[in-house]
Amino acid sequence: MAKLNYVELPVQDVASTKAFFSAAFGWDFTNFGPTYAATMSGETDLGLQGDRADWTAAPLAVIQVDDLEGTEAAVKEAGGTISQPIFAFPGGRRFHFRDPNGNELAAMQPGGE
Repeated sequence: MAKLNYVELPVQDVASTKAFFSAAFGWDFTNFGPTYAATMSGETDLGLQGDRADWTAAPLAVIQVDDLEGTEAAVKEAGGTISQPIFAFPGGRRFHFRDPNGNELAAMQPGGE
């Protein structure tokens, strides 16, 4: 079965976006030139595209976490903006947020309330 293995986001500032995701989620990035960086976990990875000529419309990336409230606090502390507070959906709970570049992402915790 095919599964999502990579999400690429258009970003205005690769360095500040790396700092945001590192602070909010503890992720490490590998630089591939001055305008591109990516996580290299071997699972679903995140690419940060800083070259405006290569930007595409970004999909909603959903990040699974163990502690939704703790993650929401970390996102705020790292400079993210909550665009939809925590809500339940069939399969768990999640919230949506915008990174410093305005990309909307979601963090979710599986299970019930």
